[in-house]
Amino acid sequence: MKTYIVGNWKLNFNVGEASVYLHKLQKKIANYRDIEVVVAPTALCLQSLSLQLDRSKIKLGAQNAFYQDFGAFTGEISFAELNGLVKYCIVGHSERRYIFHEDDKMVAKKVAAAIRHKITPILCIGETESERAFGETADVIRDQLLGGLSEIGAEDVSKVIVAYEPVWAISSTKDAKIATPDEIAEVTEMIRKNLKEVYGAKTSEEVPVLFGGSVKPTNAGAYLTTPGINGLLIGGASLILEQFTDIIDIAKRVK
Repeated sequence: MKTYIVGNWKLNFNVGEASVYLHKLQKKIANYRDIEVVVAPTALCLQSLSLQLDRSKIKLGAQNAFYQDFGAFTGEISFAELNGLVKYCIVGHSERRYIFHEDDKMVAKKVAAAIRHKITPILCIGETESERAFGETADVIRDQLLGGLSEIGAEDVSKVIVAYEPVWAISSTKDAKIATPDEIAEVTEMIRKNLKEVYGAKTSEEVPVLFGGSVKPTNAGAYLTTPGINGLLIGGASLILEQFTDIIDIAKRVK
């Protein structure tokens, strides 16, 4: 299985800044057959970046999309419009869940729309600090995972990437903590167990699981060697060229 290094740029970089960053990134990295490097800029940047993209080195991802293909949905961008432009789309990110109040039903519809348009959804799941403190991690992981997959058939589950993203460990969160490899391995095991119980052992082994939460070059190696983890979803560090390329280099050495 490939190792996935996904940079989520969130609401950063205008079109010009994104273009300069991508140009520098493509000069600094090689074509790694066993590592999939993905950048997810703002929607406004996707079209222009697609024109300068070296797809042998980097793939494009979207940060979000709407599940309807067309209609009276002012301000939205559909997966149909992204078809052919991006290979991946982040779905159910904690900021979409907690800031924009997206629930598991909406997330499931987005996962299904992504699959329908041949875009790989990166399904984000993870508990808050209070949910963890009250011993609800297993329930939250099960509900968000199975809820997010509920609109697709069993044959399509292996087309999804799951990203464990504990809300309490995201650097943009106030008083964020650092997740330990043991804590991550425990939740990864929960994810695999739920997939196995519902979809079978083969599917459980085929679904890549990423970790996201204050990932930096100083901890990337520990996270990438955590049992069951197949890559990283990176926020702040993906905006700093040296840090992002360092993480890619670490992934190559670990691989």
